[in-house]
Amino acid sequence: MTDRTPMLSALLARCGALSLGLLLAGNALAQPAPPPTPIPYPEALQRAATDLFAKANIAGDRVELVIDPLIDGISGAQSAATRSMQQTLTEIVQKSHPRFVVQPFSSEVLAREPIVLIGTFTAVNNAGDNAGPRDAFRICLTLADLKSKSIVSKGVARAKPDGVDVTPTQYYQDAPVWAKDQATDAYIKTCQGTKLGDPVDPVYAERLRAAALISDGIVEYDAKHYREALAFYHTARGLPGGDQHRVRIGTYLSASKLGRRDDAVDAFGELIDYGLANNQIMVKLLFKPGTTQFIDSPQVTEPYPMWLSQIATRARVKGSCLEIVGHTSRTGMPQVNERLSVLRAQFVMELLQIGAPDSRNRMIATGMGFKENLIGTGRDDASDALDRRVEFKVIGC
Repeated sequence: MTDRTPMLSALLARCGALSLGLLLAGNALAQPAPPPTPIPYPEALQRAATDLFAKANIAGDRVELVIDPLIDGISGAQSAATRSMQQTLTEIVQKSHPRFVVQPFSSEVLAREPIVLIGTFTAVNNAGDNAGPRDAFRICLTLADLKSKSIVSKGVARAKPDGVDVTPTQYYQDAPVWAKDQATDAYIKTCQGTKLGDPVDPVYAERLRAAALISDGIVEYDAKHYREALAFYHTARGLPGGDQHRVRIGTYLSASKLGRRDDAVDAFGELIDYGLANNQIMVKLLFKPGTTQFIDSPQVTEPYPMWLSQIATRARVKGSCLEIVGHTSRTGMPQVNERLSVLRAQFVMELLQIGAPDSRNRMIATGMGFKENLIGTGRDDASDALDRRVEFKVIGC
């Protein structure tokens, strides 16, 4: 027994050391990977683009490429940043990847089944904290081959927010309501939810021809060519997959700018019917900071009475009961923002009930503060106006 004691002690020591080593290794494996390090925006875009075209295994000395306008990965909006990214990507292709020939995003070119570049630019919390401030931007670029109907390359990077202008373009600033439809969801899914070799989302592919016309309409609207914009929206609507939310918004905006009030009212009513059918209407009603009063801008607030009247009338016709939900941006104390969001919802509910007093028992008002921010940057300007929205949710009566 005495002779075995040293051997037993040594064996136990070795087992203990082995167990400790396995425990430490297990703890190391359990540790989450560190978050990516954001880099200055120009470098991030260059890195994502270089990665994208370096991985592209596409045969041919001349490859047609079209760019489906880049969008925000949450709101689906185009912004000053996404427009700038598109221009920079075109320059990078022409300078460093000349076998890719950038062509207009048009029905004629799409009929030849080119490579399509799509991309999203999304504000994120770099550490992955859903409740934390969005302190970086995620760049996602994807190449989709329309001939093989597959994803042929990906490029991603994280950018610092410094110097990035995410102010929406005029069409998206003026849009009275927000909703992502199937086409926008399919775009984002094709960009962010795919890997090399995956098939292109069929909903995205079948709506591409209409998307090209809608894109032309948005460009014309931003250039204040409202008749031309309206013509593009009408044409797009007649195509397969053309019954998109962006068409309804563009029709309303263009008719309003052209002074066609009856057409504008009908178009806005369609937007509300679409929202009621999908149980949610998100309306951009802009308030003075820290108050329950609308901003002092008649040009902005002039259509508000018509908007609220259409919401009340169409909800009553459909027998819908509504939960009116106020939202605020991130700035300020959480408790103050929650109370302010409730007060704003109550203010809007009272306005609705003035025009529809019989609806008093069919509405409730609640507030979310900044818990459900869509943009989440806390800039309190046009770039995050969606965070200061009022939602109308269809609820059981």
